[in-house]
Amino acid sequence: MSDTPDPVVERNPAEAVASFDRHTRRPLERVQHFLHRYPTMVPVIVLVLSVIAFGLIAPNFFSAFNLSLILQQVAVVGTLAAAQSLVVLTAGIDLSVGAVMVMVSVIMGKLSIDFGIPVPIAILIGLGVGAATGALNGALVTRLKLPPFITTLGTWNIFLALNYYLSNRETIRSQTLDAEAPLLKFFGERFSLGGAVLTYGVVLMVIVFAVLWYALYQTAWGRRVYAVGDDPESAALAGIQTNRVLMSVYVVAGVICGLAAWSSIGRVGSVSPTSFFEANLESITAVVIGGISLFGGRGSILGPLIGALIVGVFNSGLRLAGVDVLWQLFATGWLIIVAVAIDQWIRKISS
Repeated sequence: MSDTPDPVVERNPAEAVASFDRHTRRPLERVQHFLHRYPTMVPVIVLVLSVIAFGLIAPNFFSAFNLSLILQQVAVVGTLAAAQSLVVLTAGIDLSVGAVMVMVSVIMGKLSIDFGIPVPIAILIGLGVGAATGALNGALVTRLKLPPFITTLGTWNIFLALNYYLSNRETIRSQTLDAEAPLLKFFGERFSLGGAVLTYGVVLMVIVFAVLWYALYQTAWGRRVYAVGDDPESAALAGIQTNRVLMSVYVVAGVICGLAAWSSIGRVGSVSPTSFFEANLESITAVVIGGISLFGGRGSILGPLIGALIVGVFNSGLRLAGVDVLWQLFATGWLIIVAVAIDQWIRKISS
């Protein structure tokens, strides 16, 4: 072996440390980064612009009656969207939420009217059934490793069939509820706030979102939900029990569906097995427009509340402007497409 030392390579001092050129962001890139950091700003901006636009073209849009009517109309779907949001945050989707809501409302009505069970107990049983349906969905997803879309598509049919079986396709009329179970219509009762007339169903919707906001942003459970939705493998490596988190999400979503069922009775004024037939799609619409990513792990729980309000504003504004219902659906469809396109564009930041 040679005793000659290794040659010494002289380096330019400027090359000793890697240097990076500063990249000046273009205005569009700044907007992209801002929206990535604050995803709720997209639906907020859309809501503000929609309110201004319809206030200019539709007569009486800014009346207290019309604005409060929008809140009343979105109360049930908004509450249901809160349940959907939890599942979507974990990169799943729940197609059964609407069927669960209607089935639970039928169970509450049947227990109270046909079986004479005290209404508070019937309501608690209904909420328990909602939790059980969530546990079934969660077990199929976590134990059998079935895709959430396929799982809830199957349970949607199951719960819908049970709804028709339990109700015998019969509606419990408003007069019957008033005489024997008025508590079931509690969330349909109105009260005045300034010049607006609201229902307790609107209050329930706001409370549900407020509680979920606290749980997702101020508790360890909420951080785990986001972690599982963002990257379940990394979450598992970090010591998070992903299956337990997913199970808890589906159970909580089921309980919220039960609350939405109670609220829906007050909104409709009766227990109907055919009410809110499109609630599944409407809840997904509110979530997507509200800025929660369908890929999971990103978005604010307040977004779906704003998304539900956007749909309500569009429907109300177009109706006051004399636009046919057909074009209301047309506008909602484009809202969904644009919302997903914006989400894809914002997600490029993290790719």
